[in-house]
Amino acid sequence: MIELHGLTVRYGSTVAVDDVHLDLPTGKIYGLLGRNGSGKTSLLSALASYRRPASGTVRIDGADAFENPAVMRQTCFIRDTLDVNDSERVRAVLCFAGWMRPGWDAGYAARLTDLFELDPRKRISALSRGQRSALGAVLGLAARAPLTILDETYLGMDAVARSHFYRELLADYLARPRTIILSTHLIEEVADILERVIILDRGRVLLHEEADELRGRGVTVTGPAEAVGTFAGGHPVLGERSLGGVREVTLDWRPEPADVARGEAAGLTFGPVGIQDLFIHLTSASQRLEAVR
Repeated sequence: MIELHGLTVRYGSTVAVDDVHLDLPTGKIYGLLGRNGSGKTSLLSALASYRRPASGTVRIDGADAFENPAVMRQTCFIRDTLDVNDSERVRAVLCFAGWMRPGWDAGYAARLTDLFELDPRKRISALSRGQRSALGAVLGLAARAPLTILDETYLGMDAVARSHFYRELLADYLARPRTIILSTHLIEEVADILERVIILDRGRVLLHEEADELRGRGVTVTGPAEAVGTFAGGHPVLGERSLGGVREVTLDWRPEPADVARGEAAGLTFGPVGIQDLFIHLTSASQRLEAVR
C-alpha cells in the first residue's frame, strides 16, 4: 500500500501540493492527470523521495519513504527532463541503470533500444527530443521496479513511438504486475490502459476513482432547451452550449434507465463522456462544483 497522509509541498510561499490524502493499492496502473501547475510533478517527486515534504507523510508498505534506501531501490522515477549526464553515451546510461536497479532486465532494455531505434554509441547530448524521451521509456520499463513512476515520459515522441511505448508498457505490466503511475496530458491515448485515475487541481485531489467508474460517470444531454433544463435540474452541470433552440449540457451524473427513457420521451438524446472530456469539464469548473457541493 502507498499512503500519502497530509502531504504538502511548498516552494517558498507557493503551495504546490496542499494536504493530499491518498491510499493507493499496489499492482495497478494509475493515471495522474492535472493541468499545468496543478502539482503533479511535485507530488510525484515527494512520492519518489526526490523532495522532502513540507508536512505530511509518504509511506510505502508501512515504511517512511524519504531517504529510505530499501524503498528507493524499489522505486524508479523517470522525469521528462531525463536525469542523466549529457556527456554520457546511451550504452553507459543503460549500464549504470543495470548497476542501480535490482530488477533491471538488460535483454529487455536491448530490445527496447532497437524498437525505439536508439543508437547505443550516441552521447545523450546528440539525441533528439524524441530520442531522449524514448531513452526515458527504456529506463522506466526495463527497470521493472515495483513502483514505477513515469512523469510525462512520452514528451517529444512521435505517434509511432508513443504507440510502441503504450503497447510495451501494458504488455510488460500484464506479464510482470507492478505499480505504475503515469502522469500525462495525452489522456485519450492512455485512457484504455488506466485502472485508476487521480485528478489534481490547484494542488488538491479533485477526484480518485476506478477508471471504469469514471468512464460511466458523466452524460451529455441534447435537445430542446426547455426540456434539457428541466431534465438537468438539480444535477451538477459541468459544461453547456446552445445553438438556436437546441441546448447541450454535460452532467456529472449517471442517470438510471428510467431517467433516460423519460428524457427520450421528451425528445432528448444522450451520449457518453470520455475521461478526457470529463477531466476538461471538472478542472474547468472545479470552483463552481465545490460551491455546489
